[in-house]
Amino acid sequence: MSLPEEIAQDLPFLTSLRRNLHAHPELGFEEERTSGIVATLLEEAGLTVHRGLGKTGVVGTLQVGNGTRSIGLRADMDALAMPEKANRPYKSTIPGKMHACGHDGHTTMLIGAARHLAAKRGFSGTVHFIFQPAEEGRGGAQRMVEEGLFDLFPCDAVYGLHNMPGLDIDEMAVVEGPQLASSDTWRVTFRGIGTHGAKPHLGKDPITATATFLSSLQTIVGRVVDPLQPAVVSACSLQAGDPNALNVIPDTVEIGGTARAYAPEVRDQLEQEIGRLAQGTAAMYGIAADYRFERRIPPVVNDPDATARALKAATAVFGEKVLTRFPPSTAGDDFAFFGQNAPGCYVWLGNGPAVDGALHHNTAYDFADDAIGSGVAFWTTLVEQELREEG
Repeated sequence: MSLPEEIAQDLPFLTSLRRNLHAHPELGFEEERTSGIVATLLEEAGLTVHRGLGKTGVVGTLQVGNGTRSIGLRADMDALAMPEKANRPYKSTIPGKMHACGHDGHTTMLIGAARHLAAKRGFSGTVHFIFQPAEEGRGGAQRMVEEGLFDLFPCDAVYGLHNMPGLDIDEMAVVEGPQLASSDTWRVTFRGIGTHGAKPHLGKDPITATATFLSSLQTIVGRVVDPLQPAVVSACSLQAGDPNALNVIPDTVEIGGTARAYAPEVRDQLEQEIGRLAQGTAAMYGIAADYRFERRIPPVVNDPDATARALKAATAVFGEKVLTRFPPSTAGDDFAFFGQNAPGCYVWLGNGPAVDGALHHNTAYDFADDAIGSGVAFWTTLVEQELREEG
């Protein structure tokens, strides 16, 4: 891939920046250092900068010419609460925190695009560079929207980019339709009557009920949901009894998990069926069940027009290495809230081979510095094509 000379010349700086961010990870809504660096670099490039949206979010605005179209480009900034175990010169300096999903790379690439576009000014219209906090399950996108992101910075379209191990660094996937699943949580508490483990007939055993519930849980996906519709229901937490009291049947058992879907009707179905199964199991065993389903993140579904625009830019940068067929992920991303407020497209940028099997959220994961240039080139090409056409 041949990069524009200005982008190639900026790569040493951007690589150093990415490694600096990697070494100083911050969790959601705690990105004070990161957002400070972002705001300073945007201001130095000549952008108008708004700080504090969504607590630690930053929006940089660049307006050129008299074009009336406005677009938003989003990068997430937060790290994960997990230790970094791989040894590298820029390893995390913060115990128990690391950039295990490549958000350090996302932030760097969007800064690189802002610097390049501000210097070149080869478009006509408005670009909002959205640096989002707290993507990793803490609700940063929703909070930015609730605090007026799209009122303050109207967008005719909004775009997101995420690195993808397994794709080459000179590959990009741009696909219309579902990209990421909804990400919801469910909790069930079975309430029985505790008793001596040797006298189960004197109580109401919630553990046995739980075993029945868990063994039946996968029938929702296997026998209730349309086989042509993807869905996931997983139990991920189970709290029951005391390992130091193995002769005591407890009063309660608490179970929690996740539910994922792409289609709204399947999402509704999962919420209903988990609750129905919990209540039915409780009734069968003569105990009570408390059920709560929390809708956290909607699915990310790429808009046809925004996808066509992103595909045009990707093809200009990556040529034949653009994939228009790529399997959606059952992971979630709160970019979905942005896509509910403006036509959106979420693309996958190759991060190279999964080194030593390290995928997203692995203690050895790392963003590939060699992908920075191609990511910057995609962002700048997208802006120049979109706003040249409309300006």
